Amino acid sequence: MSSIAALIERKVRDGLSVAHLALENESHMHSGPATDSHFRMVVVSDAFDGLRLVQRHQRIYALVAEELAGPVHALALHTFTPAEWAERGEQAEASPNCRGGSQAG
Repeated sequence: MSSIAALIERKVRDGLSVAHLALENESHMHSGPATDSHFRMVVVSDAFDGLRLVQRHQRIYALVAEELAGPVHALALHTFTPAEWAERGEQAEASPNCRGGSQAG
């Protein structure tokens, strides 16, 4: 695990009561050199109970604001309560394929 990924994971675990957290570096799926810039995170927490999706994401963004302002270009979030996670069979959507950003034709 890269130091950026470890830092993101630590900050989220320290900032929320987490039942499940999976962080995946997806930088290799994007145009340009593979770096620690694109991540996908699945977070399951009781802290999300009663919160709308945007509020859940805002909680995560606040915890990793420094990384989002610096080396991290994208953070795909999948946030669930434990009940929602169980209802989904403990599965989250896969990330879509990169379309190449400004390099797409």
